[in-house]
Amino acid sequence: MRLPPLPADEWDDAVLGALRMMPEERRNPAAAGNAISTFVNHPDLTRSYLTFSFYLLTRSTLPPRLRELAVLRIAHLTSCAYEWDEHVAIGQKEGLTVDDIAALQLGEAADPFDALVLTAVDELVTNTRLSDESWGALGERWDKRQLMDFVFTVGGYHMLAMALNTFGVEPKKEN
Repeated sequence: MRLPPLPADEWDDAVLGALRMMPEERRNPAAAGNAISTFVNHPDLTRSYLTFSFYLLTRSTLPPRLRELAVLRIAHLTSCAYEWDEHVAIGQKEGLTVDDIAALQLGEAADPFDALVLTAVDELVTNTRLSDESWGALGERWDKRQLMDFVFTVGGYHMLAMALNTFGVEPKKEN
């Protein structure tokens, strides 16, 4: 671990202010989780990041199941154990099956649109842009806001994986 979670005795008003978007019961070192407890080492950055992150997770125009398909593909491509562990549960809650999750690790999907989403994630992560073919195919089903949300979701979760991996944020320990 390169950057440890902020110790409980250092959680001050700046830290609590940075977490204003989180439910009140999670605004403490015991309930915030390893990622947030690490990020609050820099309260100003955390406040700005969480605004963006909560949009991607709760207000995006993407169908939640496809968002989670994309997030899990990013977690797999970046070997981000924390992101993977967190989003397997979220993905299953949003309708991804165990088979869907196993297949996405291979870049495969039974559903053609799911396969397109996986290809598009791979393109964005590898090339930092979508091919004309993928953009057009996604655009047959998604409007411009969904296309924009998709690009920002992939970019946002790729950035998160970089931070989590670089800081050495550890996944939750199972009891």
